[in-house]
Amino acid sequence: MSTIAIVYFSGGGHTHLMAEAIATGVHTAGHTADLLRITGEQITAGRWQDDGFMARLSAADAIMFGSPTYMSGVAAQFKAFIDGASSAWFVQQWKDKIAAGFTHSSSPSGDKQGTLLYLSINAAQHGMVWVGAADMPSQYQGKTDGINRLGSFLGIMGQSPMTMDGSPATLESGDRLTSELFGQRIAVAAERWTSQKVAVAA
Repeated sequence: MSTIAIVYFSGGGHTHLMAEAIATGVHTAGHTADLLRITGEQITAGRWQDDGFMARLSAADAIMFGSPTYMSGVAAQFKAFIDGASSAWFVQQWKDKIAAGFTHSSSPSGDKQGTLLYLSINAAQHGMVWVGAADMPSQYQGKTDGINRLGSFLGIMGQSPMTMDGSPATLESGDRLTSELFGQRIAVAAERWTSQKVAVAA
């Protein structure tokens, strides 16, 4: 059984809902999901630090990175985490782990690809093995379930209209299903990759 760490920041709650749906997919595939939500309290004097988080990330077989897209990139709180995690980069602690990414914004484009590119480049710097999405957009298959409705393959994207009235965050049903399927995909990929590494080592 593989452990998939899902480390993310969520401001309005939408990215959190995606993370939970991804975790559901991981569980459906018969594996363990470890949800790690970044908070402002972990940042002191501009520097992110949480030794407990880092230990759990190092123990995981795969790490999925998630952030809302703010002004064409990751949230400042998530960037602080990335900088704080440079300690793992110095010793290549995450080398050869499976990696993947997800993001959310209030507009259909929102320049979300910029966030996914940033996440994948960071994973490459850590020597990780990036796994993208593989579901064809449902509209090209004559379906109405909304799977990959935004047509993203580098990672997955979610979109919900901006609300200013304080109402709770919601996740579009197609984005939820896309997230669940992505969780399943990463869990299966991690299991396959881990078993191959064990076979080679033997």
